[in-house]
Amino acid sequence: MNNKAKYTSLIKTEAKRLGFLSCGISKAEFLEDEAPRLENWLNKNMNGEMRYMENHFDKRLDPTKLVEDSKSVISLLLNYYPEETQKDNKAPKLSKYAYGNDYHHVIKSKLKTLTHFIQDTIGEVSGRAFVDSAPVLDKAWAAKSGLGWIGKHSNLLTQQVGSFYFIAELIIDLDLEYDTIVSDHCGTCTACIDACPTQAIVEPYVVDGSKCISYFTIELKNELPNEMKGKFDNWMFGCDVCQDVCPWNRFSKAHNEPLFNPHPELLGMSKKDWEEITEDVFKKVFQKSAVKRTKYSGLQRNINFLK
Repeated sequence: MNNKAKYTSLIKTEAKRLGFLSCGISKAEFLEDEAPRLENWLNKNMNGEMRYMENHFDKRLDPTKLVEDSKSVISLLLNYYPEETQKDNKAPKLSKYAYGNDYHHVIKSKLKTLTHFIQDTIGEVSGRAFVDSAPVLDKAWAAKSGLGWIGKHSNLLTQQVGSFYFIAELIIDLDLEYDTIVSDHCGTCTACIDACPTQAIVEPYVVDGSKCISYFTIELKNELPNEMKGKFDNWMFGCDVCQDVCPWNRFSKAHNEPLFNPHPELLGMSKKDWEEITEDVFKKVFQKSAVKRTKYSGLQRNINFLK
């Protein structure tokens, strides 16, 4: 076994031990196919007020501009599919990824451990870890690394486990064995396009971010537009509709990451509880959650909009 194969095997084994669902590796190089797509998407203002998407265009497409001398992009998936969901079906809904602790912190800690492992067992390896917090096209890299294909809802899909997982990367200056791309298995299915409450999937594989419920309830800092009243399908933070209706997600299995378990009170909260939520309850229930990003006032704005 040559060094490349040996190191690749070591890294994938350790990733599995750390609880990652899967690990794929691709060559750190310019994302040629993504460049025109990203440019087109930005030119049509599909990023809405997410102006940060316009920054670092070159870095988004070329990992060697993010990590000097980088050779490999290691993509990792971490399952967040919950065992149980909210009990009151009339209560405002929360995206499943936000049930537990903020994934940024949970995954960063695992990536740190993986980086140390690589340095301890292989030697002097430099690189950076990314969790949805830098100009990295996560889904494109995961697809290039053979972990799945980009579905018509623009999320990464995997035949065995669907799409309820987080994506993270380690970009390092070490040559490894690269995985092969998997084929698209969406076929003629249009379940996600048909189900989207705001018609945000404007054509197969293209989502207008400025029409997405997740954008309105998380990213948009101003007042919610009146023309969207009644179209949120009762979502107060994020939206899972396109994933919930996807046939591949019938294969989703509950995660086994204790840090992703919801706060004991969260799933039992009724419609009334949410409508009367106080700042103290908000702080207690979402103390370590990604929901903190929208702040108490933001969540209140979203809940009031659903009335």
